[in-house]
Amino acid sequence: MKYRQLTKEQFESLHQEFARFLASQNIDATEWKQIKEEKPNVAEDEMNVFSDVVWDDVLDKTKYLEHFSKTSANLFKCENEEIHRIAIQVNWDINLLEQEGFEWLLKNPMDNSVEVFRGTKPYNQSDRNAELFDLIEKGSAISKGEIYEYFNQLIS
Repeated sequence: MKYRQLTKEQFESLHQEFARFLASQNIDATEWKQIKEEKPNVAEDEMNVFSDVVWDDVLDKTKYLEHFSKTSANLFKCENEEIHRIAIQVNWDINLLEQEGFEWLLKNPMDNSVEVFRGTKPYNQSDRNAELFDLIEKGSAISKGEIYEYFNQLIS
């Protein structure tokens, strides 16, 4: 397995897609029920393959990630060959996880208590999706990139 299996909730929300996936392998609903009961390992393998297909599709489309903690933010722009990062550190008692703290940062990005760093690097394993998946598993969320682009314009 390349990534991790989708959660039960994710499988439920992708029910139609999973049914089409099984159909593409000539497995109908009756046969799927039988496989789950009699060959749970085969069922698990099918679910793993489907999960990898879904994750690859999602990661292929991912252009931005962001990760916030109480006093820092890491904003990523994910291009094909390299990843760009803007790291923001707030050096006073503020909570960026709360609306008030986040809004303060957006209104005061050049405050003396705010440090902004920027970097670019090629993907480590030359496997872009594996690296993005690792960032998601460590708490990053896929975003539309508005915050990244806002800070990118400020520091350019």
